[in-house]
Amino acid sequence: MLTIRLNRTGRKNRPSYRVVLQEHTVAPGGRHVEVLGSYDPFSKQTTLKRDRVQHWIEQGAKPSDTAHNLLVREGILTEKKRAVKMPKPVVKEAPAETSVAAGEKAEAEGAEKNDAERK
Repeated sequence: MLTIRLNRTGRKNRPSYRVVLQEHTVAPGGRHVEVLGSYDPFSKQTTLKRDRVQHWIEQGAKPSDTAHNLLVREGILTEKKRAVKMPKPVVKEAPAETSVAAGEKAEAEGAEKNDAERK
């Protein structure tokens, strides 16, 4: 299945993207079938080959979520934008008391008990 997605180009800390048509199993930076345009996120400038994008969508190519939103913004697609969310990082639970910490706690409780008995 073919997919329309963004392929990152540009230098470090200054990305720009090509809008490319690829087989969905190929890595995003890998070999592409056709370059359909470009996108610069800093200037918000988008250049697309409208007729070729429409041709490939008619042939069954599916845009990625980000590419879909870009095509909606440019007026090529009339659907609603898709929600693109990054997954939340998994928070590790606090580790249970280790045997060393439990031993220190027991010693502290024992010392408090001894102090109370002395009084």
